[in-house]
Amino acid sequence: MIRRTKIVATLGPATDSPETLDMMVQAGVDVVRVNFSHGNVALHRRRIEAVRACAVRLGRQVGILVDLQGPKIRIAKFAEGSVLLDAGSCFAIDTEIPLSAGTSLEVGSEYPDLARDVLAGNILLLDDGRIALQVKKVSGARIETEVLVGGRLSDNKGINLKGGGLSARALTAKDRQDIQDAAALQVDYVAISFPRGADDILEARRLLAEAGGTAGIIAKIERAEAVVNIHEIIEAADGVMVARGDLAVEIGDAEVPAIQKQIIRLAGELNKPVITATQMMESMIHSTVPTRAEVSDVANAVLDGTDAVMLSAETAVGEYPAAVVTAVHRVCMAVEKQPAMCRSGHRINHSFERVDEVIAMTAMYAANHMNIKAIAAITASGTTPLWMSRIRTATPIYGLSNQPIALGRMTLFRNVFPIAVEIDASDAGDIQAMAIALLIDRGLVQRGDYVILTKGDHPGVHGGANVMKIVVAE
Repeated sequence: MIRRTKIVATLGPATDSPETLDMMVQAGVDVVRVNFSHGNVALHRRRIEAVRACAVRLGRQVGILVDLQGPKIRIAKFAEGSVLLDAGSCFAIDTEIPLSAGTSLEVGSEYPDLARDVLAGNILLLDDGRIALQVKKVSGARIETEVLVGGRLSDNKGINLKGGGLSARALTAKDRQDIQDAAALQVDYVAISFPRGADDILEARRLLAEAGGTAGIIAKIERAEAVVNIHEIIEAADGVMVARGDLAVEIGDAEVPAIQKQIIRLAGELNKPVITATQMMESMIHSTVPTRAEVSDVANAVLDGTDAVMLSAETAVGEYPAAVVTAVHRVCMAVEKQPAMCRSGHRINHSFERVDEVIAMTAMYAANHMNIKAIAAITASGTTPLWMSRIRTATPIYGLSNQPIALGRMTLFRNVFPIAVEIDASDAGDIQAMAIALLIDRGLVQRGDYVILTKGDHPGVHGGANVMKIVVAE
């Protein structure tokens, strides 16, 4: 049995040794996340090169996802490094006071529009919601608040407006430069932080294209406005991430599970891959085993049909990065054994306009109603395997391509396993023989097994799949 749900792991200091990276990829990492909120482009380049070298050593396709920082709105610094705020006390955020002179009465911020974005009665949430302030009065650049939930507050903690509404643009000047760097690094995906609507995604796509990049755009859903505009955002993007950290702060943690399920379902309907992220195995930063709640969290995301689950601090700075990947792999495998994971009614009552989509749907219907051991999808773009991956099945889909862009994209698709091949467009018979021989040589099928083969009459043409064959491996 092959794990169908993909694992995304964040790189960081804990993953910098080649031995650790090898163990993580061997344990099952499909895509690595490079967090551009930390480090510089030279560090990111070294880590990406290390991943690519590791993938070559181990004979694996490993995707690379760059995660942009976005408009992280923060308080400034305190003169003493931190303060203790008591519930019921008064506290102000003032964008015009010195940035390193915060006290238990006030603190600065580098976000100049904060005072224009809030009204009396609004709730400001600091430090991922650990501190809650109710706005009492706004005077110029100064926001007077009452502390509703107190505690220790230290330098540079994030600010969220409960219910959303902060006007900061999704793409900062840093993000624009980082998009150019991501394009130069030829990564497979770029994740856009804090988009509010489709326009933010389209702007990122334009900037990436102008920089010569070919990466897919992943929309991170972490604003209240993004939930309202979720349909248009997913349609504009190449994939979506349920980023549960900031999202929980903005809409309330109790609302997140239902929203997560809705996003996963909608992404499936719109034929887009989806990543479920944030605190999937948080306790394993310091523990060798997950909590039962974490196991259930990962399992439920898989049951809902997520394409991938993502690890953040667990691998970036955790003490057991390979062990946490192994734990996620184990949970996914257990869930995927369930019969419900092999049944699908996806688009069963729909009509189709594209020939390649009809080929993909036909192949999956045949795979689920016949003893098919594998699907070999010869693809130039990865689109046909993407459509196939929307259907729940126990039959593995092998995306065979000579296009690096397609190979990188397919690393994120549920139940799709990219394989780099040399394709001779001059002889269709040779292509079929090559595909079957490759699957046999790798031990993925045995002689006599039924295999579904999809391809186009004109290899190398994007969106040109128009042939589906059921063949006997020999």
